[in-house]
Amino acid sequence: MGSADIVPGVSGGTIALITGIYAHLVEAISNIRFGFIKPLLKGDFSGFISGIREEIDFKFFIPLVLGIGVAFLTLAKVVTYCMDVHTALTYSFFLGLIIASAVILFRKLNEINLKNILFALIGAVLTFIFVSLNPIAANHSLPILFVSGMIAICAMILPGISGSFLLLLLGQYKYMLNALHQLHFTEIIVFVVGALIGILGFSKILNYLLKNHEEVTMAFLIGVMLGSLKVPGVEVANAVGLNFAGLLPCLIVAVIGFALIIILETRFDYME
Repeated sequence: MGSADIVPGVSGGTIALITGIYAHLVEAISNIRFGFIKPLLKGDFSGFISGIREEIDFKFFIPLVLGIGVAFLTLAKVVTYCMDVHTALTYSFFLGLIIASAVILFRKLNEINLKNILFALIGAVLTFIFVSLNPIAANHSLPILFVSGMIAICAMILPGISGSFLLLLLGQYKYMLNALHQLHFTEIIVFVVGALIGILGFSKILNYLLKNHEEVTMAFLIGVMLGSLKVPGVEVANAVGLNFAGLLPCLIVAVIGFALIIILETRFDYME
């Protein structure tokens, strides 16, 4: 998830969906209500410990957060290098990942009806318009970084919507990557606090939709993924141009990315 969230155009939520932890992730986050703070303020430490254990699934969150954190710190340079030096191949790989993710979601639908098709079209059109926007010019003050964290994290847990691309549009992507590279702890902490507040609120909405309107939510997310294909597609087209000889390696890499996700999803289904 951390590796995917670094990349503009690829969503960590997609990886969570493929590996079978998505519903657990959304529900676990939405269950955090901070009720354990009340006994702490009263000096009731036993009540605090009991409450925090009840609300926070530590067995789930500790390895997940550690994995995401390690990926952020170790792979940020690798991903940016690949995007800069091997642009066409890198985005071709992402293209394959996103198409495979949409196929996986499609297979999870119980039926194909007019309502599902309509929501998929709405998701595709809205996402296509969104990713067609130009990045805004913004400063990098701490309040701006806080709000950017709140907004971007909502996209990071949605399959198909890239939180990194949202940061790109907000003008904070390269700045936050540099902050990670150089370990600017003030900026990182402010961004993370904003992200925590944003994800706690948004997860409750998403958990409600998945539990009460799962089919149309999944259909909408399929549309979101298809609409987001414009990002890697344009990058590949710009890098390769009309050079059909250069297009063949890109096609091969896209197929490898597609096959990798399908195999990964099949393997995790088998493990479950």
